[in-house]
Amino acid sequence: MQRTSWKLGAWPLWAAAVLSAGLLELPFPLAGPLPVWRTVFAWFGLVPLLVALLSPACVGGPRPLRRGFLLAYVSGFLWYVGNCYWVRDTMSMYGDLPAVAPAMLLMGYSLVLGLYFGVFGLGVVLVRRATGSTRLALAAPPILWAGLELAAARITSVPWDQLGYSQVDNALVNQLAPWTGVYGISFVLVGVNALIAGGLVLHRRSGRRPWGIAGVVLMVGGTAGIWLAPPRPAATATAVLIQPNLDVSGVGLWMGPGEWNSHIAEFIKLAGEECKSYIAGIPETGATQGEIVCPPYPTHPDLVAWPESPAPFMEQDARFQQALAQIARAVQAPLVVGNQGADFSADEGGWRDYNSALVVGADGARVGRYDKIHLVPFGEYVPFQRLLFFARKLTGRVSRFTPGDERKVFRLNGRRYGVFICYEAVFADEVREFPELGAEVLVNISDDAWYGDTSAPWQHLNMARMRAIENRRWILRDTNNGVTAAIDPYGSVRQSIPRHQTDALPAGYGFRDDVTFYTAHGDVFGWGCAILGLGILGWALRLSLRPTDQIKVRS
Repeated sequence: MQRTSWKLGAWPLWAAAVLSAGLLELPFPLAGPLPVWRTVFAWFGLVPLLVALLSPACVGGPRPLRRGFLLAYVSGFLWYVGNCYWVRDTMSMYGDLPAVAPAMLLMGYSLVLGLYFGVFGLGVVLVRRATGSTRLALAAPPILWAGLELAAARITSVPWDQLGYSQVDNALVNQLAPWTGVYGISFVLVGVNALIAGGLVLHRRSGRRPWGIAGVVLMVGGTAGIWLAPPRPAATATAVLIQPNLDVSGVGLWMGPGEWNSHIAEFIKLAGEECKSYIAGIPETGATQGEIVCPPYPTHPDLVAWPESPAPFMEQDARFQQALAQIARAVQAPLVVGNQGADFSADEGGWRDYNSALVVGADGARVGRYDKIHLVPFGEYVPFQRLLFFARKLTGRVSRFTPGDERKVFRLNGRRYGVFICYEAVFADEVREFPELGAEVLVNISDDAWYGDTSAPWQHLNMARMRAIENRRWILRDTNNGVTAAIDPYGSVRQSIPRHQTDALPAGYGFRDDVTFYTAHGDVFGWGCAILGLGILGWALRLSLRPTDQIKVRS
């Protein structure tokens, strides 16, 4: 009879878990750039889930730890399905998969990553059950959440759209990023969610009103930051960022002379762009359009960049080397060019291919090459190839790149540049190594055409913007089909061009050589939360092993 009653009273818990998943979708880009007002949902989106986890129906019912895990797991699974729906779209278009497989891959992806939510829910309920204190249980969520975000970056290597990214346009809250990275912003957001939840779940006699008031006051004060204008440092140099808009499915591995000449001619034409219109902000958000930018340089730019793209530029190709030297000398500027690098390995008895950025000086001489270190699983390589031997048969377009092994800084015209490629933008602790090595400006080349017209390019852009904030560096983001933009050290998109058009952006940027705390020390805050979170869970687990009659239930 008790079990039947518990089942009948359980549906509001599952409804709360689903509601939190929906609310947490809203502060992230869904199909285009994010309207700033939607960032407010991050401040209370977790409240329904926390209320459900700490409700008597969950904590006091049978198997509370399992119930807490499953409630949060369902919420996390649904959130990943909604936030990362583009996984299905990308695999449908380019994965060469059977019809049902892309949806199944998205489900599997979400089932795995949703486990982090599940562990979060289990931890909250464990603390509540072990200590008998709702207030202690409400103090744990920000620590557990930030620690689990770090785990997602380090264990499964998918730190996609961590909660703190929702505040990239909040000039007040994102001031934490140069100190704590994105994890500190997530910590604050979850802390406010916990305070608001406390105002709902604590007993009146326990003083729940101060909890709720504090949560609302912090939420209102925090969200006010979206109306604050960040500093606007002056640009002192100009780069030409080329957006070739190549079809990722239409460019073959080899080109005939006619197609090759066409690509190089387009490269030369776009590299010579000077005064032209641009967008003062992010495309498709109502940013000012039609302005004319005239570069501050008298005769030539300070840099020309060609993005990571499907154009089959091979470093070993003599035509390619000659063309780059010709272009560099013609525009009198150094080049950063996405290409496929290769080295012969005597140990492996053959050539190793790399997803690379080749750097050429203004005199046409080769300066160096950066090889992408953090490759995209199932896109640029197949992880655990012996175990997942069937993956290549299912996804015929998976590349066989070798990861690079060294982060490099290139000196061009007396300035130091760091270059990172595409997916590497989501790994904060890796990107910060470039300014730590002395890079005064960062160049991010990417090919987001694989995502199609989904939310992914806009999500990717916001994560790159957070890297600018954490390290207080200008980022020149050059993409195949958008969003190509210049991002200032406070995360503002200063100039951009529309997606899906062949174009070039003469973008202003500047140099900085100061080092933020985050640049120097990395994920110290995240590691602190992870270690403290493990300590809390271990302590709670030890308490939970006491006889039940020794546990005093408190609010």
